[in-house]
Amino acid sequence: MKPIVITVGEPAGIGPDCILRAYHAQPDAFEHCVIVAPASWLEQRAQQLEAQLKLGSSVIHEFSDLQAARNAASTSSQAIGLCCWKPQSLSHTCESVNPGKPSVHTASAVIACIETAANACLAQQAAALVTGPIEKAILRRCGFQFPGHTEFLDHLSTTSTHGSKQQSNFVMMLASDEIRVALLTTHLALRDVPDALNTTDTLQCLRIIDHDLRKQFGISHPRLALCGLNPHAGEQGQFGREEIDVLAPAVAQASAEGIHIDGPLPADTIFSAAVRQHYDAIVCCYHDQALIPLKALSFGESVNVTLGLPFIRTSVDHGTALDRVGSNDVSYTSLLAALRMARQMRVSIST
Repeated sequence: MKPIVITVGEPAGIGPDCILRAYHAQPDAFEHCVIVAPASWLEQRAQQLEAQLKLGSSVIHEFSDLQAARNAASTSSQAIGLCCWKPQSLSHTCESVNPGKPSVHTASAVIACIETAANACLAQQAAALVTGPIEKAILRRCGFQFPGHTEFLDHLSTTSTHGSKQQSNFVMMLASDEIRVALLTTHLALRDVPDALNTTDTLQCLRIIDHDLRKQFGISHPRLALCGLNPHAGEQGQFGREEIDVLAPAVAQASAEGIHIDGPLPADTIFSAAVRQHYDAIVCCYHDQALIPLKALSFGESVNVTLGLPFIRTSVDHGTALDRVGSNDVSYTSLLAALRMARQMRVSIST
């Protein structure tokens, strides 16, 4: 069985805490999982958490290649522990981490680990990628040119020679047992959102969501709803024309292609329990329009999923929480949810 590869994210943040706490609570969740990172990132944090978790150093193992780590991870995780694959390109200088204080000395290694894990998925050597939270500001100081994980993974998929992906087509979706939300725009200043919306991209986004809900989630007839950008979905043009000129034409074309889509609908009512129960995903125009209701309903239990990639990618729904590193105030539930969803999506694809 191909492993699920996991990236720690920012090693000075709570990524290592979440992995260690999740393993302590549910070691079997890490069966057939390989963590793409130096073992020292986990060992150092394990020493800091020793009084709380009492894991011991024997549960963390480092391998120099994916195959060796994969073989070890195929046994019971409770017996073997956490299997780390350290990319050979990493230098020893990247291994020292100061908890709560990101450093440029590890930033390039963070990027390399993400790229290595993604390339393993693109080469079909891994079944899925689960990512921990990154500290974007420190990565940009090392030349990271992307707004976030999602855009970087799309870039790797677009330029990769492993897959068939040739153009940028990704959708950021967050999902929980309560709700799924997807975004037309991702990490963008609010004042730039109206100009970023267009009918062509909206239609392509709806196509990707419909396709991946069928393929990756096993939903045979997805039901989608599209939020309006403006209050009351524009009130027939009284509060803006984006609904009339951009969103409604995309909905009409998607419907003509057989996609079950309603909208644009007012965002102030669509997230109510009575309305959202009728939809498998709600498509939103901008970041906070989606994430505020999602986190109000499911913070700590939701999963970030990137649709449109040639491989499965899930992620935690939180940031690096630098001020909580090493404390008892760290929740690992989103990581377990991301692992669980990656496995469910893998099953849906294989059936």
